[in-house]
Amino acid sequence: MLTLRSIVHPTDFSDASAQAFVHALRIALNAKCALTLVHVGTGSETAEWTAFPHIRVALAGWGLAKETDTPAAIAAKLGVTIAKVELEAQSAVGGVLNFLDEHPADLIVLATEGRDGVARWLRGSAAEKLARHAKTPTLFVPANSRGFVDPLRGEVHLKRVLIPVDREPAPAAAVNTIMGFAHMLAGIDVQDHLVEERLLHVGANPPELQHHRLPHRPAAVALRKGDVVQAILDAAADWPPDLIGMATAGHHGFLDALRGSTTERVLRRSPCPLLAVPV
Repeated sequence: MLTLRSIVHPTDFSDASAQAFVHALRIALNAKCALTLVHVGTGSETAEWTAFPHIRVALAGWGLAKETDTPAAIAAKLGVTIAKVELEAQSAVGGVLNFLDEHPADLIVLATEGRDGVARWLRGSAAEKLARHAKTPTLFVPANSRGFVDPLRGEVHLKRVLIPVDREPAPAAAVNTIMGFAHMLAGIDVQDHLVEERLLHVGANPPELQHHRLPHRPAAVALRKGDVVQAILDAAADWPPDLIGMATAGHHGFLDALRGSTTERVLRRSPCPLLAVPV
């Protein structure tokens, strides 16, 4: 299970990152945990989150707060603390990594640029550096994808999760984490309204897994053939998921196999947010 106490959302406060921001905010609200917006700029002080108007507008639009509410009032009412940290001018990724070293997070939420690659946080050598050092589950939210959080109403539409699995990295723990995250976010407790999962293996020899909620039952694994990335994307087109979850070899970083890997290539063409979980 993924226990969330702290979420970090690196951002440049651009329109392109707005989709990732509303996901980070909604997750923090559901988990009742701390949310830190990290911006690499020209200052070095922590500012009140009210300096970022998107937060006030979002919470008011979702009917959860008034635009005049103070951070203390929001924390008391909603059980979530929100801070904006402005770092000194430096490498964006280096600044975020230094911040994470001093302030470990349980989840990172990042905007990406979809088919054209990833945002500046993960471009070129930056991706390799983050992959080598970070060991944190990360939700990637493509800027132009179909997200699972309604930005205007704050509602969560998370009913289907596609999880590609293979024998390496071992997927069982990641599947449990991904589905636990999905159920927490969807706010689902009753048996007849579960988030539907689809495990997918590309090849002929799938791993044997137990159902994440019914450990005495084997989990069904759908099979496809052909190019791994294209097979995953085809499966996502045939059975449109609200979230794709993938296990990554976390002993070298949260995106250990990112460079030219299955995860990276799926991420760049993903039709929805992708949760990468180190195992």
